[in-house]
Amino acid sequence: MARRTQSLVVASVLALVLLVVGLWMPVPFVTLAPGPVTDTLGAVDGTRLITIEGHRTYPTSGRLELTTVEETPKLNLVSALQDWIDDDRAVVPTELIRPRGSSQEQVQQENAQAMLDSQDQATAAALAQLGIKATGRSVAVYTIPDGSPAAGRLAAGDVITQVGGVAVATQDQLRAQVGKVRPGAAVTIAYKRGGKPATVTITTRPATDDPTRAMIGVTTTEKRTYPFTVRIRLSDVGGPSAGLMFAMGIVDLLTPGALTGGKTIAGTGTITAAGEVGPIGGIQQKILGAKASGASIFLVPAANCADATSVDSGRAPRLVKVDTLTDALKAVDALRTNPAASVPSC
Repeated sequence: MARRTQSLVVASVLALVLLVVGLWMPVPFVTLAPGPVTDTLGAVDGTRLITIEGHRTYPTSGRLELTTVEETPKLNLVSALQDWIDDDRAVVPTELIRPRGSSQEQVQQENAQAMLDSQDQATAAALAQLGIKATGRSVAVYTIPDGSPAAGRLAAGDVITQVGGVAVATQDQLRAQVGKVRPGAAVTIAYKRGGKPATVTITTRPATDDPTRAMIGVTTTEKRTYPFTVRIRLSDVGGPSAGLMFAMGIVDLLTPGALTGGKTIAGTGTITAAGEVGPIGGIQQKILGAKASGASIFLVPAANCADATSVDSGRAPRLVKVDTLTDALKAVDALRTNPAASVPSC
């Protein structure tokens, strides 16, 4: 009997130890929480987010805020449960944030590229809205990761003009021409640095997402050329979801009067050069972050409306549904002149 009791005690202690250890083991989930908001009309660390050179700009007031989500990737069972019961947070599978087989570095690089693309798309959408057409296009090197085939051969700011003797002016063209050689083969890149032409030969390597495709290992930004210069400067934020608010800020600076009427307006959404607004992730957390910042209106991509309305109305700004940049501008203009105006809502 004593032996049986002793065995039960030992088993109970082992079970308790395993339970405690299990509570602190990593789990494959990520927490999404409201992140900081940034005024696209303002400055960060003394640097204005949007600067325009070579064209008249106009004074404005109010705020046009882009919203973000903070991710906590390293969770254990205890922290995951704590975040799960927090109404401000969402616990989602890691695979929704970082696809299986991709590294954290790869995800960060893709997010940085998406942010660059969104800035170019936002500029194109805003200027098209104002009837200003591009006069040309080019593709430039933005970053070169350590260990990249292009490291030490190309530099940030280089404008790539040809691959293998074929002219390129867009990211798709660059990717297509590099992809014509087999991984491991050399390719000649023509570029301009400080306006001076040069060439370099780079030995390609297999792409991380497709080992049968060659890559030179650079993050690029595609620029449309206009009669004047629009620059967007924002670091430490990745992904394409700030596109709509960048476009709104550019339009506001290039047109007389205050687009917001002095209000704080927040929003989110990807944008195309044609001004189409697309859905994003983490909409609930972005709405909560906007409310905390004092926003009275939140611009929601139409495809996100169902999720947006899950936020308690008392904790959300007025939710305005938008499909295009034109929709967003019309709604904000209507609400500026009449806060009770009827506009599409979620």
